[in-house]
Amino acid sequence: MHKTIFASVILSLTSSMISQAQSPIGTKDDNAAKFRELGSALPSPNMYRSASGAPGPMYWQQEVDYVMDIELDEDKQRIFAEMDIAYTNNSPDTLTYLWLALDQNRFKDGSLARRSETSSAVGTRRDRSGKGDSYSFAALERFQGFEDREYGFEFNAIESEDGDKLDYSINDTMLRIELPEPLEQGETFEFSIDWDHNIIDEEVIGGRGGYEYFEEDDNYIFGLAQWFPRLAAYTDYTGWQNRQFLGRGEFTLEFGDYEVNLTVPSDHIVSATGVLQNPEDVLTVKQRNRLKKANEEAITFIVTPEEAEENEKDKASGTKTWQFKAENVRDFAWSSSRKYIWDAMTFKQDDDKNPEVLAMSFYPKEAEPIWSMYSTHSVVHTMDVYNRFAFNYPYPIAQSVNSWERGGMEYPMITFNGYRPSKDEASGEVTYSRGIKYGLIGVIIHEIGHIYFPMVVNSDEREWTWMDEGINTFLEYMAEYEWEENFPIIRNQQNPLDDITRYMTSSNQVPIMTQSDQILQFGPNAYSKPAAALIVLRETVMGREQFDYAFREYSRRWKFKRPTPADFFRTMEDASAVDLDWFWQGWFFSTDHVDIALTDVREYQISTKDPEVEKDIERKDDIVQRPENITQIRNREEGRVPRLQRFEDLNDFYNENDKFTVTPKDRSSYESYTKGLSDRQKKAFERALEAGHYLYFVDFENIGGLISPLPVTLNFEDGDTQEIMLPAELWRRSPQKVTKLFVLEKPLSSIDLDVHHQTADADFSNNTFPPKISQSRLELYKSNYKARNMMAEMIEKARDEKSENEDDGKSVPLEAKDMETHADDTSAKSKQKSDNDNDDDKVVPVGQEENVEESESFYSKALKKLIDKYDRQ
Repeated sequence: MHKTIFASVILSLTSSMISQAQSPIGTKDDNAAKFRELGSALPSPNMYRSASGAPGPMYWQQEVDYVMDIELDEDKQRIFAEMDIAYTNNSPDTLTYLWLALDQNRFKDGSLARRSETSSAVGTRRDRSGKGDSYSFAALERFQGFEDREYGFEFNAIESEDGDKLDYSINDTMLRIELPEPLEQGETFEFSIDWDHNIIDEEVIGGRGGYEYFEEDDNYIFGLAQWFPRLAAYTDYTGWQNRQFLGRGEFTLEFGDYEVNLTVPSDHIVSATGVLQNPEDVLTVKQRNRLKKANEEAITFIVTPEEAEENEKDKASGTKTWQFKAENVRDFAWSSSRKYIWDAMTFKQDDDKNPEVLAMSFYPKEAEPIWSMYSTHSVVHTMDVYNRFAFNYPYPIAQSVNSWERGGMEYPMITFNGYRPSKDEASGEVTYSRGIKYGLIGVIIHEIGHIYFPMVVNSDEREWTWMDEGINTFLEYMAEYEWEENFPIIRNQQNPLDDITRYMTSSNQVPIMTQSDQILQFGPNAYSKPAAALIVLRETVMGREQFDYAFREYSRRWKFKRPTPADFFRTMEDASAVDLDWFWQGWFFSTDHVDIALTDVREYQISTKDPEVEKDIERKDDIVQRPENITQIRNREEGRVPRLQRFEDLNDFYNENDKFTVTPKDRSSYESYTKGLSDRQKKAFERALEAGHYLYFVDFENIGGLISPLPVTLNFEDGDTQEIMLPAELWRRSPQKVTKLFVLEKPLSSIDLDVHHQTADADFSNNTFPPKISQSRLELYKSNYKARNMMAEMIEKARDEKSENEDDGKSVPLEAKDMETHADDTSAKSKQKSDNDNDDDKVVPVGQEENVEESESFYSKALKKLIDKYDRQ
């Protein structure tokens, strides 16, 4: 039942809400803190980076050009290289040395990356160690792989353009070259490096490139990435970006032009960054003609599955040199194998420089049939979607290469992608799961998307992973939504906002704005959470029109340039006129989560003040709110007659007039009230009474701490609904609790919050008023308790390896040894570590490697003793 409320009360309530006192800045009760400008959290604008988020008038970046001659030794799994480099100093600074990144040195003995590994991370990305004191077979094979081969760069010569030896020193994954003379602004320094190194076995060692060996046909796939010494970035915000490479913080590099000559076995097919310069030397006439016929309507095979399978049967003895050129790229990667099937499709775009992009895929027969079905289509689809959000694809080539079994990695114009079907052991049929299908489509979209971010919008991955992975994951989600409806984007769900709450409510978090190598829970922090934040920003906070315009502005401003987080934050606000400091603070600088509760709703109508009307309403409300008491009801049921009914002369004035009877004083007060209103107030009052609006005071509580807009759904008694978006600014004076007034033409039955799951709310049980009964399903409990039969246990023989000692093949059996330094129970055997989230690895219990025959003998003797004991009794 609704309540009535005086107009004067409404005014006083509104006034009190507006005039809430503010606590001093920085105190516990500083209610304005969540809406305060970022201020010192962002660097000050300067001549290089403007306050609008655009490059400043004096913005600069370095340029590095490479010419390389590379030879692949397939039998030794080694590459040999001669490389000429031209480094142009566009900075206002005078340089006395140059830093180069040696990512392959991460795998050297004694590297910082290897020495800083914890026990839970000694395996590979395919198979990490299990929980506790365990040692996976992957970790064992990796250890043996490091024993068998040396990795890292071996330098034969580092010389100036004139042939003079250059002084240099190596610090782990960074190499410093001492310049013969200071390098002034606008000058170019040219030098050469001769080097070689062993190629890692990617499956055993684990990395972002390497080789995969196929024992069945004695062939290799080589995927070469982070394979050559590359100039580190020199920037206006940090100088040399020479943080050591530990495996996560990826690459911060400079743009330049590449000429690369790749000498490989003559029967290999090569995919690489850039455009092939000598197709007549390395491709057959048939292959060249097929390339010319590639179109946007269907997939064209350049090397068919049948041709690839025939090609891999015999190894050629000679070599061929594939020549590639790439303009204005920040890296170079390539892949080579005789196993490759090669298909292509064109993508047309409204672009003067690259009106037609050649999309291609390279993959072995083991990747069929899903690669020929989905890979190149995924490449084209990515460009189609990303072009609308950012800018036209800026290169003539886009490639997807199946250079390994799992995962993905990106480089200019080329991406390495995993996922393959599997052969059923029983039937021999090749099948693939739902997860493999959508995993393949998703990883290709993601990695091709990286060609836009960060291969073109050149963010600093060594510093801020989210600017690379998070922004690109958001766009990946947008492309997956356009691939098909209900695409299983993450953990077989179609809404990433429903999944990210698991992370955002977890412990052991750090803010998104954390340096790459210091991130905890890397995947959700760097990928999923920033992507979820941008979905919320687009769909709930800014709206698509403003978000899309601002995001395109950011993308185009920083195309082929190096943005920082401040440039992104400022551009999104500058191009949209939406104040987002509260959003960046909550989502990117804190570990708060969204949990908004709808705690109470109170209904009113404006009182007429007319006692002839109001007293009757009060009487009816009283009947509802104060029902007849149970004692009175049961007295009547028992036939008890009240004394008043038995003695009527006891009735008086109060029996004939209840407490809601209108009195002359009530009428007089009403007349005084109406006479006291001004003409303007009286007109407004009469209009409100005629409208008969319903007033609802709705209480919201911010439990999770993260400020959020409130998508409210009003459900009316007549079945109608109305959706209203309350902006985040609602919380600007009280970030913990707020009350919102709704003035409606008809009564409500209920109110819902975030029915479309568009805010990443972590708890929907408090999003409805009145609360709803939670529905689920419950399995009947069945006790699994069994009384212990010790005699049966003694009789039971030792289980064979198939049952008792069954192992999933991932962990090496370990036997604990007492350590002299451990005098108490804190021995190596009892110390259990749990810093790895992989629950799949199983540890064989200590001592289960004993001889089965000895076990049977033990149990036989035990059984004989047991029987003898009972015989004697």
